Amino acid sequence: MKLPFSRRHLVRALGVAGVGGFLWLVLRVWHPVYGFTAFLQLTASDASAEIAAFRQYPVFIHDNPDSYDGQQYARIAYHPALTADELRPAVDNLAYRAQRILLPALAWLLAAGQPAWIMHVYSVLNLAAWLVLAGLLWRLLPVDDGRSVVAWAGILFSAGVLGSVRFALTDLPALIFVAASLWAAERARPRAAVGWLAAAALTRETSLVAWPGLWTGSWRSPAALRRNLLRLLLAAAPLAAWLGYVFWRVGPLNEGTRNFAWPGVGVLDQWRESILALARPHPPLFVWATVLAMAGLAAQLVFILVRPRPADLWWRVGAACSLLMLCLGPAVWEGFPVAAGRVLLPLNLACNVLSLRTRAPLAWLLAGNLTVFSGLLALREVPYHRMELAAVRSHGVACLLRLDPGWYGRERDPHHVWSWAGTRGRLDLDVWPRSARPVIRLTIRLCSQTPRIVTIEHAGRVLWRGEVRYELQTISLPALPMSGNPLSLELSCDAPGVPEDATPTARSLGFALYDPVISLSDPAAPPP
Repeated sequence: MKLPFSRRHLVRALGVAGVGGFLWLVLRVWHPVYGFTAFLQLTASDASAEIAAFRQYPVFIHDNPDSYDGQQYARIAYHPALTADELRPAVDNLAYRAQRILLPALAWLLAAGQPAWIMHVYSVLNLAAWLVLAGLLWRLLPVDDGRSVVAWAGILFSAGVLGSVRFALTDLPALIFVAASLWAAERARPRAAVGWLAAAALTRETSLVAWPGLWTGSWRSPAALRRNLLRLLLAAAPLAAWLGYVFWRVGPLNEGTRNFAWPGVGVLDQWRESILALARPHPPLFVWATVLAMAGLAAQLVFILVRPRPADLWWRVGAACSLLMLCLGPAVWEGFPVAAGRVLLPLNLACNVLSLRTRAPLAWLLAGNLTVFSGLLALREVPYHRMELAAVRSHGVACLLRLDPGWYGRERDPHHVWSWAGTRGRLDLDVWPRSARPVIRLTIRLCSQTPRIVTIEHAGRVLWRGEVRYELQTISLPALPMSGNPLSLELSCDAPGVPEDATPTARSLGFALYDPVISLSDPAAPPP
């Protein structure tokens, strides 16, 4: 029966709002120079043994020391055949990372092997995968009322899905292949089901846990057993062949001893750590989010245990994932967001499908999706560089304006971006590609708490000198041909800085630079 007009359109409006909310969260991360490479979570400590492309092309480098796995797969995307010598020192545990080859290989193919594009293509694959999953789930659940909207959003905004987006990982794409496999199995398309599961295994090997969903026939039938074991072998065969290639090229696989543990040990240890953290005075928000995520995963486990439906393929997948949950080790449970939420995404999907189809009480659906708080928290912060003041991309050339340590770092409000300096400060203009030689025009605004003379120089030549007062003064500097990379400007004033307040740690403020605007043009082009 069709829904009433207003209700049907309300459900669609909620779906559009969900997609819009996701796009708003992720588009805040886009940078005119770095694109979405902030998702790779590359840090300065990783740069000592870097592949050539990560040194040659602009990639966002985080100030904090916490790196993550997405950068490893992005490096492999430059050499999916694993033949390059530069991969070994650059990729942590290359044999282990290389087994999840499908996403890096897809990035290489979509970028047509062009080094300037591979990292950017890889960094947005999870964004595209989110949109694909949103459409697939809309039909799979299907979404036609308030409960199904909750189930749909609960998966899309879960800690596992948004964690995969935030760190450019393989879990979300693997979930799409798993969902497609189970969709095909429901429609009695065993070949398609096996093919999609094989793709899921090449994306993330733990996806094979969904194999019970492909089972058909009686569990007691020898013929059915042979048929279903053959399907498992066919689904695992591409991964097995690839692992043989990895062993030949790289060496033996070493997954680590902390990924698995005796049943229940890992999850109980994480519960203990979470409760201890929660008991401390004023626990951070991420601690609360972690506890809620743990509660959501526990609710999914209990739901599968207390509502058995062995004849339902979704319940069988949930049961297999529940067994996997109990055997996960401390490396998968510790930290924020906990990796278990990503590894167990098929369990989240199975529970939501079952909750809708069996009309389980709404409490089950809400409890099983408590991981959304952790998911949203993962995308709350927008990464930025404290010493970066402006960026622009024009005509295939990217330019970045950086502050040297003579400045106090970037500050901003909804209307302005600025930085204070003491008596001197240098501005560096970096350009990519490195071979580019554009003409740079820079417009800035200067002010000071007390009147003083500010001088702007480039390569010993005075570009501007004048008095700066409390009111903002707009200055358009002469055109600067790119003669070196970076191009540096020196700013200085003729009087000492003024303490900003009476505290012992007060900054000495000389002058401030506001709202820089960069324009780029070809050297042969006429001036504007």
